[in-house]
Amino acid sequence: MKTWIAIAAASLMGLTAQPAVSQDMQFFRIGTGGTAGTYYPIGGLIANAISNPPGSRACEDGGSCGVPGLVATAVASNGSVGNINGVAGGNLEAGFSQSDVAYWAQTGTGIWEGKDAVSDLRLIANLYPESIHIVARADAGIASVADLKGKRVSLDEPGSGTLVDAKIILDAFGLGESDIQAEYLKPDQAADRMRDGQMDAFFFVGGYPAGAIAELATQQDIVLVPVTGPEVDAMLAEYSFFAKDSFPADTYNGVSADVPTLSVGAQMVTSATLSDDLVYGITKALYNDNTQRLFAAGHAKGKMITLDNAVQGAGIPFHPGAEKFYKEAGKL
Repeated sequence: MKTWIAIAAASLMGLTAQPAVSQDMQFFRIGTGGTAGTYYPIGGLIANAISNPPGSRACEDGGSCGVPGLVATAVASNGSVGNINGVAGGNLEAGFSQSDVAYWAQTGTGIWEGKDAVSDLRLIANLYPESIHIVARADAGIASVADLKGKRVSLDEPGSGTLVDAKIILDAFGLGESDIQAEYLKPDQAADRMRDGQMDAFFFVGGYPAGAIAELATQQDIVLVPVTGPEVDAMLAEYSFFAKDSFPADTYNGVSADVPTLSVGAQMVTSATLSDDLVYGITKALYNDNTQRLFAAGHAKGKMITLDNAVQGAGIPFHPGAEKFYKEAGKL
C-alpha cells in the first residue's frame, strides 16, 4: 500500500510539474455603425470570421479559421468619422469607414482640413460599395434632389460619413442646410419619424438592402430619390472617390424600377502601430474559402467582400501586414 501511494504521489508530482499549455487571448474591437445600417451586421460577420478563441476547433476540422487566440467584437458606433477617431485614439483596433472619409483623415484634407491628419491610418481591405440612399415618403412630392428644398430632411448624425456626403450632394444641386429643415438622426430614428409623418426624407450611405429602410418600405410607401443629372457629372469631376451606381428594381418593397445613385467604398481601416503579424493573420482569415462562404451566406453585401475587391480604390496606404498578404496572393 505504501509503495502504491508513493507511486501515485510521484505521478501526481510529475503531472503538476508539466508546464501548462495555454494560448494568449487578445481582444480586437471593430467600430461599425448604427445597428440599423449595414456596417453593424457586416462587422459581426467579420468579427466571427477572424476570431479563434482559445480551445476552438482547428479550421481544417470545421472550426474557426480566424487568428489563434483572437476574440473580435463588432462595436456599434456613429460611423466613419467616429471610427477613425476611435482607431487614432486607441479605443478601437479597427473600424469601418467610407473611402472618402478615410482619405480626408489620412491626408488632413477635405473635412479634416485644419485638424491633425491621422497619418498612421492604414487600410486592411476595401469591402464593398456603399450606395447613397435618399429615402422619401411617396406622398412628399420629392422626385429629385432639388425637390428637397424646404422639406424636413435628416442628414444623419454628426461624425458620420453620410452627413459629409449629404452636404456635398446638396451643394451640387445648389442647396445648403439652411435651404431644408435639417435634422441629424440615424436612419432608424429618421424612419420612425417618417412613419409618424414628421419626416419627408432622409439620407443614408450604406450597402443595400439596409435593414431600417427595408422595414420602413413594408410599412409605408417610399421612393428612392435618384441622384443623377448634369449636377452629378460636375460633382464626379471634383470628387473622384464617388462612383456611379444604381439600386436594382425591387431592392426595396414598392420600388419597382432601377434608381440611379452614387456610391463610395466601404473600407476596414486600422493603425500602422498594429502588429504586422496580427494584421496579416486577419487579412488571410478574411479571404479563407470557408470565410468567403460565410460572407456570401450571411448578408447581401457579403458576396462582394472578395479578394479582387479588397485592393480596389484604396485611397490610403495598406497596412504592411495586409500588403504582405495581397502580394502573396498576387493582387498587388
